[in-house]
Amino acid sequence: MITTPNKREVAVQVEEKVELKSLYLETLQLVERLHRRLLDVIKDEFDRAGRTDINAVQALLLFNIGNSVLTAGELRTRGFYLGSNVSYNLKKLVELGFIDHQKSRVDRRAVRVSLTKAGLQVAEIVAVLYDRHIGSIDKVGGLDEGEFQKMNKSLQRLDRFWNDSIMYRL
Repeated sequence: MITTPNKREVAVQVEEKVELKSLYLETLQLVERLHRRLLDVIKDEFDRAGRTDINAVQALLLFNIGNSVLTAGELRTRGFYLGSNVSYNLKKLVELGFIDHQKSRVDRRAVRVSLTKAGLQVAEIVAVLYDRHIGSIDKVGGLDEGEFQKMNKSLQRLDRFWNDSIMYRL
């Protein structure tokens, strides 16, 4: 027997959908704001150190490369770089002496990048900043290990959903 939902059930479903939409949109705004805020925090750290030779996006890129040897494509696919102009920033970082680049032996079109000594120093500044945050984030920010585990799991699920949306055109 097929039953149709009554008006109260329909109203509850609509209300739940409106609430989910509100929460989803709030999450999207927070994700965007958090990325911008992270760049502000990194910029502030470099400003305090009197470093005007590099911007926050470039410093974060150097931190994410770390000791790896990667191609520009790998930087994007691994999520190490979020902008569309990775080539511009890589070229600039090479010019500034923070990145060394060499053509790949396997694919001559691909360029493999790694950090120079100066690039490693910049990456270390970001690492020290993050370590300082880790030392106080529980006491000051009220975020402990359990909170981060739960948040990371949720963000990973959202990332997977978005990837599936693209792959399967959901």
